[in-house]
Amino acid sequence: MKKYALLIKRGLLDENPVFVQLIALCPLLAVTTSAVNAVMMGLSTAAVMLCACVAISLLRRLIPADVRIAAYVIIVSGFVTVLQLLLQAYAPPELFEALGIYIPLIVVNCILFARIESFASKNDAVASFFDALGMGLGFTLGLVVIGVIREFFGSGSVFGVEIIKDTSSHLLIMVMAPGAFFTLGVIIMLRKYFMLRKGVPHR
Repeated sequence: MKKYALLIKRGLLDENPVFVQLIALCPLLAVTTSAVNAVMMGLSTAAVMLCACVAISLLRRLIPADVRIAAYVIIVSGFVTVLQLLLQAYAPPELFEALGIYIPLIVVNCILFARIESFASKNDAVASFFDALGMGLGFTLGLVVIGVIREFFGSGSVFGVEIIKDTSSHLLIMVMAPGAFFTLGVIIMLRKYFMLRKGVPHR
């Protein structure tokens, strides 16, 4: 059980996809203008990652090496299609519209293929499940942290709840693409600063 806990911790903290590996920055820029969008995008990606990694781990001995990438794309796209249909049917229309093209683009999300190629295709289904869970939650955590900060400073609200009513104090740049890069850069800087203060080698 300790092994699985370490896999989750690795995805959340040690090798966080957003703050450490700096991958999948496209949805980071696009959907973190609000915390709600960030939560939905993060959990959607995590759900697809869980299903795809477990499925590929179970099928890894049956997939020929020379067509493995094509097989991975087909498997992932199947789960993304199911997810998109579920969101279209049950998610609030404005939220589904806000996520837009970024749900289908989960098919080519580099986090997915990094975990599939480096872990799920080489390990059993249980380990792959916990690895995908850790990375999925880590990705969700990254999006939500940035989404909360951008929404607060850019719109004066958090999860749609208005906190700062004076619109003149809102920083509109925070709901634009540069705001995402700025927020991410500051978080990475602070993370490395505190790690160095504690004497922990940073990544």
